Amino acid sequence: MTALKNDRFLRALLKQPVDVTPVWMMRQAGRYLPEYRATRAKAGDFMSLCMNPQLACEVTLQPLDRYPQLDAAILFSDILTIPDAMGQGLFFETGEGPRFKKVVSSQADIDALPIPDPEKDLGYVMDAVRTIRRELNGRVPLIGFSGSPWTLATYMVEGGSSRDFRKSKAMLYDNPQAMHALLDKLAQSVTTYLNGQIKAGAQAVQIFDSWGGSLSAAAYQEFSLAYMKKIVEGLIREHDGRRVPVILFTKGGGLWLESMADTGAEVLGLDWTCDIGSARARVGAKVALQGNMDPSVLYANPAAIRAEVGRILASYGQGSGHVFNLGHGITPEVDPAHAGAFFEAVHELSAQYHQ
Repeated sequence: MTALKNDRFLRALLKQPVDVTPVWMMRQAGRYLPEYRATRAKAGDFMSLCMNPQLACEVTLQPLDRYPQLDAAILFSDILTIPDAMGQGLFFETGEGPRFKKVVSSQADIDALPIPDPEKDLGYVMDAVRTIRRELNGRVPLIGFSGSPWTLATYMVEGGSSRDFRKSKAMLYDNPQAMHALLDKLAQSVTTYLNGQIKAGAQAVQIFDSWGGSLSAAAYQEFSLAYMKKIVEGLIREHDGRRVPVILFTKGGGLWLESMADTGAEVLGLDWTCDIGSARARVGAKVALQGNMDPSVLYANPAAIRAEVGRILASYGQGSGHVFNLGHGITPEVDPAHAGAFFEAVHELSAQYHQ
């Protein structure tokens, strides 16, 4: 594989010295970019874009071409590829978000679910990873990702997005054995899927626990964190002669950082409700931190964006172990120039913290 020209992202994940704080952004390939909207229109629909390795590569690279400050690329895909490969029949309705043709509601439904083979059942994702790595040519590292078992389970049990997770939580409390069986099958699937991405060329991986924060403290430990820990323990940790760092991101998980830091992941992603300086004081000796500007700051003018970047950098303080990111994904209405101002501010203002 081609040597990396810019490895500060991987170095920061491992708390090694860097010259400036590296930056990337969740959903950096997305609807806020006109070039992304043009490619999606060419593909026809979202899933057609995801399932075309060449077009998935094209949109992965678009933000890097526009913003030279970016220190990482993230695979363009969707967290619901695994349930789709399990036969749930993923489709997208305009204004409704993701939906499934099949819903998991019983032990029999869970027993019938297969564990997908990454190359046979999700080969289009593996082909996209290989294509992106080749086209990056060592420019920056490539991040692979998956949804967490709990997050995937909510979509499968609800049949799509949910505001209150009533069916998922009813199963969790009414029939915990069934929920554990589903989560265990998903943990096996995610482990295999992420290892497939690593073998195909992903140089770091992130587990998106988007809905872990909807759980009580006890339920989070039992039904979300325990399965993410199992995944971390099953992942390939060395590939291509380098460590493959794991980033764990639970939206709304600021109360549980100590437990998250005990999973074996190298990095914790923070949402914007958690002060990064406080988080560093709590767990920074054990893990690196990623985050955590409120995505809504990008609606403000560049001077305000710069001020908030400066505040977060000052809160984290001196030294490595920080990857700058938003506390969740960029929203479609953001002016692309504001994203550029954000990236520039991170590099310009962070050099003083790495001397």
